Amino acid sequence: MTNLNTVVTWVDARERLPRSGTPVAAAITGRYPADDDPVSEADTASGEEFWLVRPMVFMTLHRSEDGAEHRDCFVDSDGIVRLPHGLAGAETVTHWAELPTLPGGTTHLVLAKGVQPALQNAWDARPLT
Repeated sequence: MTNLNTVVTWVDARERLPRSGTPVAAAITGRYPADDDPVSEADTASGEEFWLVRPMVFMTLHRSEDGAEHRDCFVDSDGIVRLPHGLAGAETVTHWAELPTLPGGTTHLVLAKGVQPALQNAWDARPLT
């Protein structure tokens, strides 16, 4: 039997940041713009507040496609840059957590010939009871 459960430990982004290049789950807070409200883009108090989790990568130095340089930031798969909470930004990262390992394994990444055996091992794994 294999333990397929995982424990997530959230870290306050104001207290500590991950190592550069680390993939993380990031808790992001911000505010959606109000629908059909031309004033809402300038008014940060309009719209609905949110807090959600997204997979991101933390970078100590990141250059956006437009050439802008960002330091100590979280970057999502669309290239959107978010800063730790407390710094300037419409959407900020309040907490982060290391991503769990692959099911039935001890690593976050398997490549090439190791993929199919690792995948089969995960499918064959049964939760501990």
